[in-house]
Amino acid sequence: MLDYRGSPDRLFHALADPHRRAVVERLTHGPASVSELAAPLPMSLAAVVQHLKVLTDCGLVRSEKAGRVRTCHLEPAGLRMAEEWLRGQRTAWENRLDRLGALLAEEADAEEADAEDADSAEDSTRRDEE
Repeated sequence: MLDYRGSPDRLFHALADPHRRAVVERLTHGPASVSELAAPLPMSLAAVVQHLKVLTDCGLVRSEKAGRVRTCHLEPAGLRMAEEWLRGQRTAWENRLDRLGALLAEEADAEEADAEDADSAEDSTRRDEE
């Protein structure tokens, strides 16, 4: 797998999988053991461990081992990168849409002015014919 440190690519790749999103959703309620995380998922414990590795590698989850139990915790700082990236995208699109709105308003005003000029010219032509 390519190394995307410093970019949100790894994070979005990790969140692209519905099973990993389910694990993250579960961890929003508090820490859980790997067995607790695996219970509702339709896969082996080994597959869940692989998914947890992806989530850990991208910084969304951290785990600690106490005896034979590995407990996983959500790492909120891991979501900040995605939040910042999305905020930047939102700002860029809002600016683009604001410029588009201004352009469309200018065009509508220009069309309205052209229509008024055309009406005035028609009225003037009729008066000249009378």
